Amino acid sequence: MDAQQIPWLRLAWLLPVIVPVLVGLYRWNLGPGTALRAMVMMVLRLILLGYGLVYIFEAQNGLIVVLVLAVMLAAASWIGLRTAPRLRWRLLPRAFVVLTGVGAFTLALVTQGVLRTQPWFRPQVLIPLGGMIFANSMNALSLALDRTVAELRRGESYASARRLGFHAALIPILNALMSVGLVSLPGMMTGQILSGVSPLIAVRYQILVMGMIFGAAGLSVMAFLLWAEPQLAAVAPTLPQEASP
Repeated sequence: MDAQQIPWLRLAWLLPVIVPVLVGLYRWNLGPGTALRAMVMMVLRLILLGYGLVYIFEAQNGLIVVLVLAVMLAAASWIGLRTAPRLRWRLLPRAFVVLTGVGAFTLALVTQGVLRTQPWFRPQVLIPLGGMIFANSMNALSLALDRTVAELRRGESYASARRLGFHAALIPILNALMSVGLVSLPGMMTGQILSGVSPLIAVRYQILVMGMIFGAAGLSVMAFLLWAEPQLAAVAPTLPQEASP
């Protein structure tokens, strides 16, 4: 099977599993509009991303790669704080510094220590791996912040709230670690196998990915919760309950 040759029209074969979900949202009065818009925007964003990555990969310019990673980090910092919108601006500098520091450190270990990427700014390596690191760290930070703020509102001490927030942040990652090879074949491994790579090689890459995600997400959450303690401990208990935007 040639994974790189999928005609656009063949993607229509996904409609039999997508359309019933949209119909269910409509019939159960949940409004299919949001899901439909999300699907359409996902397709458009990925098409634009594909063309953008073609240009970046062909340019092979270290400055462009660094700028792309910086934009990804800024977006991850902003989105990661969505679970505490009233604290967003106060915590944004700390979130950005933490995600940048931990993300850059992890990315350097992976690309220069494990993969020995040459040149160091090779976009085909840095951008996909950076995206994995930043996205998973962002999600972990968001979960940790949500749980920590909720526990502080309940009157828990910061040490207790921080512990519960850290635990909540790691639940999805620990579930992935425990299920890989038993319940699921992760995305990178599946993609490599579909493209013809030996499963034994794909396994090593997947171990690399799972390890870097666990480490980067855990370190990001720990560093953020420690650094943000003054703001969270002082302000979070007084915040009203509110829905995240």
